[in-house]
Amino acid sequence: MVAGASSGIGRAAAAAFGRRGARVVLAARSADSLAEAAAECTQAGAAATLVVPTDVTDRAAVDALLAAAAARFGRVDGVVSVAGVVAYGRFEDVPPETFDQVLTTNVLGVANVSRAALRLFARQGGGGRLVVTGSLLGTIAAPYMSAYVSSKWAVHGLVRTLQIEARRTPGVSVSLVSPGGVNTPIYDQAGSYTGHPGHPPPPVVSPERVARAVVSAVDKPGRDISAGPLNSVMVAGFRLVPGVFDLLVGPMMRVLGQGREAVEDNAGNVFDPIPSKESVRGRWPHIWG
Repeated sequence: MVAGASSGIGRAAAAAFGRRGARVVLAARSADSLAEAAAECTQAGAAATLVVPTDVTDRAAVDALLAAAAARFGRVDGVVSVAGVVAYGRFEDVPPETFDQVLTTNVLGVANVSRAALRLFARQGGGGRLVVTGSLLGTIAAPYMSAYVSSKWAVHGLVRTLQIEARRTPGVSVSLVSPGGVNTPIYDQAGSYTGHPGHPPPPVVSPERVARAVVSAVDKPGRDISAGPLNSVMVAGFRLVPGVFDLLVGPMMRVLGQGREAVEDNAGNVFDPIPSKESVRGRWPHIWG
């Protein structure tokens, strides 16, 4: 099951599971985009698909999603939590309701999916694999992304706690996959209060590369699987030379982390999906596979 399967990494992961001949459950807010993603899974070779439009911030809806998956296929062996939203802007410029909604989606949404998955794994016996996508920004900080950074630090903390607790549950594993810049539409869908749209910070990798890491984590769980070629370098700079990091990260975000186009302040897809901007890939070149 993939929560966040309508676009980007989640959609690529759903197709990757399809190529393995898996039975794929696809969930996200946009029913039309999910139908397109399900067709891609079928074309890739999925044994069966189930589309369940779901807002991960709705705990009851997430519980119903897992129940529907189990009812259709008998059991759920793997759950992937990918759904997330972004809003750019200086902390004081981002409307409080937008800031709060980013955290609600990215943190409570992950908590809702994880709770429902772990409870289902316990009920069905034999365990299961939970894979959560974190971010390089769950281990470092960057300006103009306070809500997203806060949410991903929280997700990393939650997942590490779940990993420790899962040691007491035979057959259950919890993995974290941490990408850096990825060529997905999330940047065009993101809210912005900087006057400019977001851009993926280089080096940019393909969503398929991250999807391979997600699928691999179902077979071979990992504590924190890096899916960015320079993630370790960025983390080392943040931890070992914080003064230098802070000096450089601001200009880098202004030049490399945002586009030059002018945009009006907007919440992007933070509150509602934008199906017209949902696809596997974004519009940015990537050379890292």
